[in-house]
Amino acid sequence: MPSYLQIENISKSYGTKVLFRNIAFNVNEGDKIALIAPNGTGKTSLMRILAGKDKSDSGGQIRFLKQIRIAFLEQDPAFRPELTVYDQILSDSSEDMKDLDEDGRFAYELRIRQLLTSFALGDGSKRMEELSGGEAKRVALTRMLATEADFFIMDEPTNHLDTDAIEFLEGYLKKSRCTLFMVTHDRYFLDRVCNTVMELDHGAIYIYRGDYENYLVKRQERIDNYNAETEKVRNILRRELEWMHATP
Repeated sequence: MPSYLQIENISKSYGTKVLFRNIAFNVNEGDKIALIAPNGTGKTSLMRILAGKDKSDSGGQIRFLKQIRIAFLEQDPAFRPELTVYDQILSDSSEDMKDLDEDGRFAYELRIRQLLTSFALGDGSKRMEELSGGEAKRVALTRMLATEADFFIMDEPTNHLDTDAIEFLEGYLKKSRCTLFMVTHDRYFLDRVCNTVMELDHGAIYIYRGDYENYLVKRQERIDNYNAETEKVRNILRRELEWMHATP
């Protein structure tokens, strides 16, 4: 698969805490990547940099190798409480629709209507202030999926969703030819949707092709190899110290 995106030497810190430093990786067309790391170690920061919502501290490069459309789902999307669901989506979609002709706009709005139905949001006439957290997340997902973007960046897409909404989203993403980069704590959703696991560990990136079970196996192998190498170095240092102490 051709490379969509090349990331080189990007870094992020908050105060004295370094989240990651000079990391680099590629995203290929058709990759469906799940980013895994403990909370507070930089997952959301990395996603926001990729989506153009934040900048790397060290400059670096984020290069898209072809013209692609990007859609970003934030974990807690902002909305205007007085707007209806439909008007909120149209407001958020203004940049995507500005260059569409009449037929393109009609098709876009039709996709919105279809997604509203699929996510059990009715005709979109309800005001945003009346929605539950799960309904607001479904509105944000409707807005994102309606773009039919080439590259979806998603931060915890299944948070607050009920089973029906999760199953619809899972089916949509599995059938879609989109490229996907997401953070999720839902391991079942991850395993059914993603084909690659990317781990952010102590500021470094490790990539595992395959499902979540494969990630667990390969990660343990990496840790075991690291521990074996560390023990080997310790043994060498211990023998050298013993030799130095025994030598006049």
